[in-house]
Amino acid sequence: METNFRTLGRTGIGVSALGFGCWAIGGEWTDPDGQPLGWGRVDDEESVRAVRRALDLGVTFFDTADTYGAGHSERVLGRALGKRRADVVVATKWGNVFDEETRTLTGGDDSAAYARRALTASLRRLDTDYVDLYQLHLSEADPERALELRDVCEEFVREGLVRAYAWSTDDPARAAVFAEGAHCAAVQHRLNVLQDAPEMLALCEESGLASINRSPLAMGLLTGKRAAGQALDAGDIRSTPPAWLPGFSQGGADPEWLKRVDALREILTSGGRTLAQGALAWIWARSALTVPIPGFRTVAQAEENAGAMDRGPLTADQLTEIDGILSGPSATTPPAVPSV
Repeated sequence: METNFRTLGRTGIGVSALGFGCWAIGGEWTDPDGQPLGWGRVDDEESVRAVRRALDLGVTFFDTADTYGAGHSERVLGRALGKRRADVVVATKWGNVFDEETRTLTGGDDSAAYARRALTASLRRLDTDYVDLYQLHLSEADPERALELRDVCEEFVREGLVRAYAWSTDDPARAAVFAEGAHCAAVQHRLNVLQDAPEMLALCEESGLASINRSPLAMGLLTGKRAAGQALDAGDIRSTPPAWLPGFSQGGADPEWLKRVDALREILTSGGRTLAQGALAWIWARSALTVPIPGFRTVAQAEENAGAMDRGPLTADQLTEIDGILSGPSATTPPAVPSV
C-alpha cells in the first residue's frame, strides 16, 4: 500500500494502518448466566510478548475495552506498553458494567456520571493519564442520550483525559450523531470480506472519520484455521455462540460460511499472502480510511497479522472478482454482528 499509516479522522492523530484488537487477551469472562464472552484461557506473559512484538513490527494502534476480561485486557495492555506508552495510540471503550472479581458482565450504564467513573477506572488499569480514543460501547444506545454523552466526551477532551472519541456501533444513523462532535475521530464497526458495510464507509467518507474495523477476520473464519465440526475450547464465546454471533453453532464453524471462505481462498492468498493477510488486504483496498483491528493471543499471530502491512491491499480487479463470487447465484448474505 502507498503508506502504512492513517490519520484518525480530523484529529491529526496518526496510527498504523493495522491496529490490534485486545478482546482475546482479556481471557475468560462471562455473562450473568455463565455463558462465555471471551476467547478462552490466555497466557498473560505471551500476551505481553505479542504486544511488544507488534510494536517492534510497526503496529502503533491498540484497541481494547474496559469490559474485556472484566478489566483484565486493559491491565495486560498497560503492562505490555510500559515505558512505550507515548509511542502508541490506545483506544478503549465504556458503557458496560461488570464485576472484576467474578469476571462477569452485569449490565450497561449510559449515564454521564458512569462515563466519568468508567474513564477513571480505565486510566488506572491502563496505567496512563490519558486515553487517545474513547469509544461508547453500547451499540444500541438511545441517540438522544448519545448527544449528552458526546458532550461529556468533549469535556474529557478539554480536561486532557481524552484526545478524541468515537462510537462502536454498526448503525450509521447512530454513528452520525457522534460524527457531529468536534473531536469525534472515528466509528468502530464490523467489516470483513464476508460482511461489507457500504453505508458506514460512506458516512466515514462524508464526515471525515476513520473506519476502525471490528471482526476483520470474521471471528477467525478468515484465518483458515477453522474446519466444519471442529470443537472449540470451553470458555471460548464461539463454543456456545449467542444469537448475535453468526458463522458458528454448537458444532463449531458453520459449513456454509466456510464454503464462502474457500471460494475466496485463491484470491486472498495471492502474492504470497496467508488467508488472514488477504482478508486484511481486502479491507485496505475497500477504503483508504480503514484501520482493521484483528485479535491476537500469541507472538505468531502478531507476526502474521503485522506482516500483512508489507504486502499491501488487493487490486481493484481483485475486489471486482471477489464481488462477483460473493454475489453469485448461490451466494447468501451473512447477518450483521452487534458491537462487542
